[in-house]
Amino acid sequence: MGESPVWDHREGVLYFVDAEACAVLWYDPASGETAAIDTPDGAEYPKQAGAKGWQITQIWNTHWHPDHAGGNKVIVEQTGAKVIAPQEVEKLSPIDTIVTQDDVVALGQHEARVIDVSGHTNGHVAFHLAADGIAFVGDSVFALGCGRMFEGEPQQFWKSLDRIRQLPDETVLYCAHEYTQANARFALHADPDNEALQAYAQEIDIKRDRGQATVPTKLGRELQTNPFLRADRPELQSRWGGDTPAETFAALRSAKDSF
Repeated sequence: MGESPVWDHREGVLYFVDAEACAVLWYDPASGETAAIDTPDGAEYPKQAGAKGWQITQIWNTHWHPDHAGGNKVIVEQTGAKVIAPQEVEKLSPIDTIVTQDDVVALGQHEARVIDVSGHTNGHVAFHLAADGIAFVGDSVFALGCGRMFEGEPQQFWKSLDRIRQLPDETVLYCAHEYTQANARFALHADPDNEALQAYAQEIDIKRDRGQATVPTKLGRELQTNPFLRADRPELQSRWGGDTPAETFAALRSAKDSF
């Protein structure tokens, strides 16, 4: 397990169960409810929630992969938590509330709009809490990267990333893995003249050398530096080809897969 920092977001508290896997508990003091955001480890979530005096009442899954929903059954058995997830999670566990684009879910007074971010998987969703200025984006987008396109296709995935791009620049993105340093190496290869990216990559190296997490990240910074969110930029289309952003995105994603 990595270090487990705590962030306050307005009236809620976010706690990293595992900073490397970005496994998060979202606690609402007003209602006493706690949500597990994805469940890579069914044993560790209740253990750490219990140590803080929290009771897990909800599970929000972003997609069906076992490192995101594999702990559902254990947590539900121990806590009775309700599972809120896209339908594809039924591959691993029962779902209490199936969600899709523009559905709204809540933890106490904290409301989240569901966003279709399919591409990594065909049912992948994100949860955007506008009033709190945060979004749980799973494996759809990472700091300086995006998820592998296991099930989707480029046009679909680009549309998903564009939905994320439309969120306010100050939105804090909670992605699901600490891949940032490796992503930065590819980003510099993809967009070598980007000065903002060069500065960001240097900061990432310093943080990782100190054993510090580089996520969450802010959308505004990713829009300046993340090549997968910049596939509509002329400099990237010129370097990587493609008559449309989706085609340029496809070229970038293919290159990253073999980088």
